[in-house]
Amino acid sequence: MRPVLLAWSDVQHTEHHFTSTEVVRDIVIGMSDGLTVPFALAAGLSGTVETTSIVVIAGLAEIAAGSIAMGLGGYLAAKTDLEHYRAEEKRELLETQEKPEREADEVADIFRSYGMRDDQIAPVVDAIRSDTKRWVDFMMRFELGLEEPDANRARKSAALIAASYIVGGLIPLFPYMVWHHVKSALWISAGITPMALFVFGLIKGRFTGVSAIRAGAQTALIGGLAAAAAFGIARLIS
Repeated sequence: MRPVLLAWSDVQHTEHHFTSTEVVRDIVIGMSDGLTVPFALAAGLSGTVETTSIVVIAGLAEIAAGSIAMGLGGYLAAKTDLEHYRAEEKRELLETQEKPEREADEVADIFRSYGMRDDQIAPVVDAIRSDTKRWVDFMMRFELGLEEPDANRARKSAALIAASYIVGGLIPLFPYMVWHHVKSALWISAGITPMALFVFGLIKGRFTGVSAIRAGAQTALIGGLAAAAAFGIARLIS
């Protein structure tokens, strides 16, 4: 029997993982709020005004204010994550200098939790503690469960959330820009907003590995309930 030779391209194993969870999170936050809040505002105003121009002006003002507020919230959240990481990193560095043996024991305990024997653990611990930065990075990741945030994450998060909010907010407001009859614009907006939420959910599911149909239906349901609640409150107040 002749041996079968396989090319490297036939045997190599390539794994594909989606790692941009922070990007997806920012888009979800901005887009979902952008689709629901301006819709609720426009729907609430539709029962009290005669012309769509007032709804459009109020909607654009809300989108501008909402995108700034949401972007600022994303910026502060990301900034807080970085500051928290740096504070914990400083504390771990100090502990490796002042209490090295106790920190080494903590490293060993981590490997014991994976079922390794002490004779296997000892050389690994020695290798890790031989480099201070590597030692601190190890403790940050495996003891505290913290990943180092991107230093530019705050600006990126703010921009992405704000942009997503604007895009989402213009969708339910668009009918009021095209149709001049308030009631017609309201019904069209009420029709396209759930569709936009569903499509957005499909795309989100595609990138996160979740069933696209399930993600779409879930996003449409949750966003629809939020919009309905906000609409009801707006109408009750008006």
